[in-house]
Amino acid sequence: MWGPYLAGRQWGTVREDYTADGDAWSAFPFDHAHARAYRWGEDGLGGICDLYGFLNLAVAMWNRQDYLLKERLFGLTNGEGNHGEDVKEYWWAVDGTPSHSWMQWLYRYPQTAYPYEQLRAENARRGRDQREYELADTGILDDDRFFDVMVTYAKAAPDDICMTVTATNHGPDPAPLDLLPQMWFRNTWAWGRDARRGSMNQLLPPTLAIGGVEAVEVEHGYLGRYYLAAEGAPVLLFCDNETNAVALFGADRNNSAYPKDGVNRRIVHGDESGINPFDEGTKVAVWYSFDEVAPGESVTVRLRLSPNPPSESTFGPGFDAVLRDRRSEADEFYDQVVHTDLPDADRHVARRAYAGLLWGKQLYRYDVEQWLDGDPAVAPSPDSRSGPGGRNVGWRHVALADVISMPDEWEYPWFAAWDLAFHAIPLAHVDPDFAKEQLVLMCREWAMHPNGQLPAYEWAFGDVNPPVHAWAAWHVYRIDGYRDQGFLIRVFSKLLLNFSWWVNRKDAFDSNLFEGGFLGMDNIGLFDRSAPLPPGYRLEQSDATSWMAFYTQQMFKIALELSRHDSAWDDTATKFLEHFLAIARSMNTFGTQGKSLWHEEDGFFYDVLVGPDGSAEPMRVPSMVGLLPILGATEVPSWISDECPDVTARLRWLQRRRPETVGPLLFNKGKGERRMLLSLLDQTKLRRILERMFDPDQFLSPYGIRSLSAAVKDRITAQVGGRDSSIEYEPGESRTGLFGGNSNWRGPVWFPVNVLLADKLRAYGRHFGDSFTIEIPTGSGNVCTLQQAADVIDNGLTALFRPVNGRRPADGDRIEASDNPLWAEHPTFSEFFDGDTGEGLGATHQTGWTALVAHLLNPRLPPDPRGLT
Repeated sequence: MWGPYLAGRQWGTVREDYTADGDAWSAFPFDHAHARAYRWGEDGLGGICDLYGFLNLAVAMWNRQDYLLKERLFGLTNGEGNHGEDVKEYWWAVDGTPSHSWMQWLYRYPQTAYPYEQLRAENARRGRDQREYELADTGILDDDRFFDVMVTYAKAAPDDICMTVTATNHGPDPAPLDLLPQMWFRNTWAWGRDARRGSMNQLLPPTLAIGGVEAVEVEHGYLGRYYLAAEGAPVLLFCDNETNAVALFGADRNNSAYPKDGVNRRIVHGDESGINPFDEGTKVAVWYSFDEVAPGESVTVRLRLSPNPPSESTFGPGFDAVLRDRRSEADEFYDQVVHTDLPDADRHVARRAYAGLLWGKQLYRYDVEQWLDGDPAVAPSPDSRSGPGGRNVGWRHVALADVISMPDEWEYPWFAAWDLAFHAIPLAHVDPDFAKEQLVLMCREWAMHPNGQLPAYEWAFGDVNPPVHAWAAWHVYRIDGYRDQGFLIRVFSKLLLNFSWWVNRKDAFDSNLFEGGFLGMDNIGLFDRSAPLPPGYRLEQSDATSWMAFYTQQMFKIALELSRHDSAWDDTATKFLEHFLAIARSMNTFGTQGKSLWHEEDGFFYDVLVGPDGSAEPMRVPSMVGLLPILGATEVPSWISDECPDVTARLRWLQRRRPETVGPLLFNKGKGERRMLLSLLDQTKLRRILERMFDPDQFLSPYGIRSLSAAVKDRITAQVGGRDSSIEYEPGESRTGLFGGNSNWRGPVWFPVNVLLADKLRAYGRHFGDSFTIEIPTGSGNVCTLQQAADVIDNGLTALFRPVNGRRPADGDRIEASDNPLWAEHPTFSEFFDGDTGEGLGATHQTGWTALVAHLLNPRLPPDPRGLT
């Protein structure tokens, strides 16, 4: 019912953009957020809310230097950052349990004025070949002149929440601090669709029957009655969660005499005109003021949100007992989740990864039809919003009001379909029910398009992410103990629709070669693969076709599993078997105009550009695109001959009548059994690809597999319809503005595709056993099995978080690499990692797919005793 569902950022999101030009960052900028009501959600620091986001509780603070209360995280918009959008704060999800019975979140607050304009100006001055200018670079945090503000929540009951805020002065001098826990209602009433609103008012004697406490009574039509009790004698400041339209837009009047920024004006400017003198409203701040916090000293405030009115027991011994018990239970829980044999440093990283995942669960509200049409009580939406080419106009059915796992709390406070699938893997270790719900949610009628497409992400629901849902569903099923066939049926039934969409929409010439678009790997190609090509051209993609082969195999695997419990699924498995065989044949043998995606001379797969005259030219870019055929490997269990008669009969027919089609079914004799493997690659092709993949001068980095070969030192240039396009190895931040410039697939290491590659190398290794070996590194003479090759990838990924000479490689040259324990104890989970040094880049709190490190650090799951891995 209550959790960390309050967003890290609501400003600058597509949901809050009601402009004609669709520039979401400018439509609702940071400088409006303190004084303007949001339409679809809320944000705050270390905050929680109820499951539907009606009532929110978070912390604000003021160092008596800033021109604004610190109420939310600040960062640069896409146009302001020299590498795209970039948060300019330091905070960490410290701990949490899946039920949110225990939550801790830490914010690092400078003691002098926050350098907003300096950060904007310096990053604007810097080019794409320079590093981002971070908060620590300003010198504001030198000599540890900051407060660490730890926000802790512990539940005495599902609706009874104990909250503490502890601020510690790490600087050398005494410093003042104002702490302002704030509670407010999401504004649901200003838009002309529902006039109801909740109420808050100060609780006074004789209703407040005890001393040493201030309290607020809350009434809400859905939540009922709650009380926020605050220990001590803080000042309660009431206003309304309404826009200050006079200040922001020059309006004649405001909807409320006490708008949203009333607290900020009172604290920072001493202006009491925005505070309701009758001590009521829809927003309240609990103001604790500390004129001097000594060096090394801490101050703590305690609050409690509960349906029970304040009493002597509210902050009695039971309060501390709740915190103590919930912390102890969290420790006990993670002793089960994270293997006790792991070194302490690994256990710390894994627990922080899980904490980030759990804090990354945010309430996502977005009714696209209402968003497109506008609200009755505000200015009508411009016609361009719903016209041809308007954002998400084909997704009017989307009506989400769900808690969803976000990729990153600030940079990506919205779901992305393939990110979410990867999140489900580590989530399944701590909360398999939630992991399963997330996968099913993307397939529900209020998310999936009626034509079967999954929504990609809010900037363009109609874009295309790789089809990894079936793979994720299978692994969640495994982690959960192979016991929930109902879940498999639910997700598989909906994925049948999605699979049909791929076949019907992304194979334009019925060739079993696919044109997926950018497929989540942003700038990996010579050009934007989502943009229209010149007339008459099309791109047949190695990665799109590989993803579809992979998708087909995962559906085959799930259908086999279901057929063990219900024979009606047997012929469905047969359908996917044949579909894979057709894709494999197209990919390897002919392609368009006799051009295969396989390039024999290079020993690699490439995209093929087909021109208006039918000519087909391989795009000879050695990238992750050419490694993805490795994903097309799935074991066929020996028990199918007994339990899947339709599959078995069809295979025998094909072997007799069309033997050329079953080439991708590889056979190998093991101990007492014959092993079978469906594979896009025969041994020769696999070996040639792996020789390049494990070459340090090409794809192999110390920390995983690069997304582009390091051998591309000289720019590769090609002409597409008379336009020059080029690409070169960029191990770190992107040097181009493609896809906003905040994501780079031209050299860095990316966690999710590395995890997939290692997963499939294990499948090959189980099939071939020790008979198939390769040199790692290539040419070194060090011979490895494919199982060991998979370990090389996984160990490279985990090495990013393992200290070397006291420093984690992922921390790079950032302040987190300092030997100061105040920094060293806090690992960050970056979006991607430098292909040479391993430094974390992009989003800095992407404890979404990078939380896969927790999955890798734990010992391997035991093999399925039934033989289906």
